[in-house]
Amino acid sequence: MPSQNSSTLRSRGGRDLELWLVLLFLLSLTLVNPWIRGDGVGYYAFVRAPLIEHSFDFQRDYQEANAGFRELRLDENGRPKPIFRTVTGHLENHFTVGPAILWTPFLLIAHGGVLLAHAFGSRVPADGFSGPYRIAMAVGTAFYGFLGLLLSFRLARQYTRDQWAFLATVAVWWGTSLPVYMYFNPSWSHAHSAFATALFLWYWHQTQETRTLGQWCILGAITGLMLNVYYANAMLLVVLVIEAARQYRDALREPARAGVTPSQLLARHVLFAAIVLLCLTPTFLTRYIIYGSPFESGYIPLHSWLWRSPPFLAVLFSSEHGLFAWTPLLVLSVSGLFLLRWHEPRAGTPFLAAALVFYLFICCYPDWAGISSYGNRFFVSLTPLFILGLSFFLERVSLLFRTQRAAIAAFSVVLACFIVWNGGFMYQWGAHLLPVRGPISWREMVHNQFFVVPRQLSTRLQTYLFRRHDLMREIEQRDIDQMKQQTSP
Repeated sequence: MPSQNSSTLRSRGGRDLELWLVLLFLLSLTLVNPWIRGDGVGYYAFVRAPLIEHSFDFQRDYQEANAGFRELRLDENGRPKPIFRTVTGHLENHFTVGPAILWTPFLLIAHGGVLLAHAFGSRVPADGFSGPYRIAMAVGTAFYGFLGLLLSFRLARQYTRDQWAFLATVAVWWGTSLPVYMYFNPSWSHAHSAFATALFLWYWHQTQETRTLGQWCILGAITGLMLNVYYANAMLLVVLVIEAARQYRDALREPARAGVTPSQLLARHVLFAAIVLLCLTPTFLTRYIIYGSPFESGYIPLHSWLWRSPPFLAVLFSSEHGLFAWTPLLVLSVSGLFLLRWHEPRAGTPFLAAALVFYLFICCYPDWAGISSYGNRFFVSLTPLFILGLSFFLERVSLLFRTQRAAIAAFSVVLACFIVWNGGFMYQWGAHLLPVRGPISWREMVHNQFFVVPRQLSTRLQTYLFRRHDLMREIEQRDIDQMKQQTSP
């Protein structure tokens, strides 16, 4: 009976903390920036063009894009340059189709609302570019980002107490690159990727002991979505590889005790693979339409990757968007994953392996720094693992304190410092006080943190909240000026 009461109290405590997370998310919606720029032009085109023009003709998306995007791709007459046409005659668009799939419900509601408003005399353009569409896109991105955080919180609660999972969730939410792509640049794919990986890891973990055929099908569908959103997320499938290795080993050694034969395991894995391939149909179709081959990604070909000289240290510590250098909170998160592997090897091994394999994959990618990126944006996909690792780190280190209350107080202060530091750094990056591409000066960055950001932040925040359009135009012009400076001899 005592254990049942404890479980009930723990469940209630978890629900209460989830309500606090929901409240924080609702308050954060004031930061949503309905902006389509850069890579986001390509992602958003996959939902706008089929919805509005019933085709994959992205010419209007090129023409309505931000100035930096247009200058590179349009000629003096405002038409796309021939170099950006593929062999099928379509405009190049190598970005994934997964975000468009996730945005579709939000854009359908916005489109229906605009058309209904036309019946009452509204003149808001039903073109996919006007305010209702952009707001729907941005709110949808924030919504999926929050769902990813909520699922990550629930996953972390399986291994730590509720308070540590909560603190870790809030800290990773605001102390990493996630808020840039959840709010400021919502047309990019990274918040969607955090959601998709969180859904995959949470469902895999929930069903790993007794997964039915139906659950294998659901896991396959989730995996297909995760890969449609971001190809690099395939690295997280290492958790299934480790799981399968254990299962085949047990089935071969003691089939009666394992409860399944090797042939039954193989049949389930074949079913899973078939479902994944079926759910990747949107990716295969769009690649075929645009590039003439379902297997042409449009990205840098694999033979040009850095297989022989991966920049292992630079990915972590470079001033050009190094993961730990730009988001130092993640040092604690990764430390926690190693601690989890040490104390809970059966659970910790696949989680740590997924993070390490993803890291090795990014190290081999030629554009590992993310070009225009806050921190190393590729690692936003590992948000659920970062939350899990940080929560476990906090719980283990809390044992060094005399009381849990003292530990919570101390860690709350430490994590708040990480969040404040990250907030100032995000402001510098967003306001282009530092180059958004290439390496930065740490001396200039630290000086700005203490002397420039405190002086500007209040005024700029008011502008962001109440005159956002003017601020975005100013930021876009600064971006163009920086690009010209970097390309000039």
